[in-house]
Amino acid sequence: MKKLFKWASKWWPGLIPLAVMWGFAAWNNTLPVEADLSGRSSAALKDTVLDKTRIAVDGRDVSLAADAFSEEGRRDAVMAVETVPGVRLVDDRTRLVPEAKPFVWNAERDVVRVTLSGSAPLPSMKGRLTEAARKEVGGVEVADQMGLARGAPPRFEAAATLLLDQIGKLKDGKITITDTKVNLSGMARDLGGREAIVAALKNLPEGFSIAANDVKAPPYIFQAYKDPVAATVTLTGYVPDNTIHAAIATSAARKFFTEKVVDNLKASIGAPGSFNTAVIAALGALSRLSTGTLVVSDREVKLSGDALYEGAANDIRAGLGKDFPKNWQYKPEITVKPAAGPVDGTVCQQLFSELLAKGKIRFAAKRADIDPDSAAILDHLIETALRCPTTNVEVAGHTDADGEDGFNRALSEKRAQAVIDYLVKAGLPPSRFTAVGHGSTQPLAGNDTDEGKAQNRRIEFLVR
Repeated sequence: MKKLFKWASKWWPGLIPLAVMWGFAAWNNTLPVEADLSGRSSAALKDTVLDKTRIAVDGRDVSLAADAFSEEGRRDAVMAVETVPGVRLVDDRTRLVPEAKPFVWNAERDVVRVTLSGSAPLPSMKGRLTEAARKEVGGVEVADQMGLARGAPPRFEAAATLLLDQIGKLKDGKITITDTKVNLSGMARDLGGREAIVAALKNLPEGFSIAANDVKAPPYIFQAYKDPVAATVTLTGYVPDNTIHAAIATSAARKFFTEKVVDNLKASIGAPGSFNTAVIAALGALSRLSTGTLVVSDREVKLSGDALYEGAANDIRAGLGKDFPKNWQYKPEITVKPAAGPVDGTVCQQLFSELLAKGKIRFAAKRADIDPDSAAILDHLIETALRCPTTNVEVAGHTDADGEDGFNRALSEKRAQAVIDYLVKAGLPPSRFTAVGHGSTQPLAGNDTDEGKAQNRRIEFLVR
């Protein structure tokens, strides 16, 4: 017996390295099998829609954890792994993505970025919506803060994509889908943007409707700047259409300003009612200023600059608002240009002649009523008369050859007197002025054309 124990004590320690070698061999044989099952299980899931998928293999047993977006999808995923050759058992740890009630999705734009938030129904759709936003706002940062949830209404992606098309039309704002109700708010980037959004919303998918649309249009702005140094009047901003554009540009160039009119106006929708009437009245007031700026923003008119003398300043402040349509506001900031130095009679005559060569005093047809649009040229004549207070001036009226000589002579004298009355009302002494009517006896051009007749109908200032 002692020999038996002595013999056994010599061989059993050899079992230890054998066991280690067996375990190592078994482990090395298991690793390739598990890796193979893991790869084939992942491949089996390629056509399923899952999120946060995790596969763990222990021998031939597979543990599958994932977020599924439907009960059917969850079952299909588990079955796909169960049918992988070599898999013995599937430990199902899948779960359904939570359902959002209500299902809310947002797209919000500020100065620096577009933020997508709320819920998207699928990871792939989440990516497509983010890419659609980037395409629409090219170059602007798009922040994806969307989560995943079940419960999206049918045709959700089509509705969200259409609404992302509108985010590019906003300067800032927010678009929200709550189940099938759409809410919009913010400021359109350009004139016409609000109307374009309204038109696009008519194409929302079936089942979706607008709960609120509070997108505002940017101010409708028209501007004019009178620069006496460059001798220009620059028009910028917007007009409703080509017809009104032509009317405003023509009035500026032919009725109000002797300066060069630089026309940079663009046509756009969104003008307030009576836009044409208000702008033309405001341009008439601007024409009376030495230098000035006109800004029309929606129904508010701001006019600033220097009048040529105190009486003109008071007249402009008091009179312009009367020419505006109802519900328009007028904010005058009229000061008076510093008085220029006095001049002698020769310089005074030269200044009168230059003014009347560039602009004309106009009257109603066959009458002595001065056209209100002549206020600008009259203001400049008054300013000049104030600079030569010791001179006497003959105001001479002339007509074309149409009509009887006696009527024309009387009409020309009445028109000359109407001009003197305007000067006196502005504060000049009546004793300095004399009215003379020459009728058609001193033409500057032939009376056989409309252009020639227009030249002959005139008022002259002659220093005596």
